Amino acid sequence: MRIVRLVAVGLLLLVLLANSAKFLVIDDPQKSDVIVVLAGETDRRPTRALELLSQGYATRVVFDVPADARVYGSTYVDLATKMAQTQPQASQLSVCAIHGLSTKAEARESAACVQALGGRSILLVTSEFHTRRAGSVFHRQLPTCRLHVAAAYDSAQFGVLWWRHRQWAKTNFDEWLRLVWWEGIDRWL
Repeated sequence: MRIVRLVAVGLLLLVLLANSAKFLVIDDPQKSDVIVVLAGETDRRPTRALELLSQGYATRVVFDVPADARVYGSTYVDLATKMAQTQPQASQLSVCAIHGLSTKAEARESAACVQALGGRSILLVTSEFHTRRAGSVFHRQLPTCRLHVAAAYDSAQFGVLWWRHRQWAKTNFDEWLRLVWWEGIDRWL
């Protein structure tokens, strides 16, 4: 009887582990006042936000950009601003300089940029593996804001069948560590 229980528990754990990456992903875009593109990945996140803007999910996009980061003598803020100005929807795009290094700090800082635009509802755009935690963090930091999340997919970084690629496994593991830290400790501080 004990062996049967151990096998059952083992199978349950295996099923949970196999589906762990699916749990991380939320992709439920809803109409909002402002689309906020979280700082970090700079290719797929902005592209996804511009797609959502053109589909009428919001009338404004805010790109969160690390304020102090530089590459080849240019700041990320300058590069993001130039990119935004070259888009057909340039008048609907703005850059929000972020100084914090965590999603929690980013939520607080980007709230000011959203409020300056009169936004009361936000559609977050971030990497698919980051959607659950980002949604939870922003919801906790901005409790009066209506919040939705859209995923920007990148098959080089992540896939729900995480065991098929080394990078996917690393990303899944890393995001689970961050989610556990957020839910267990950081959200209460």
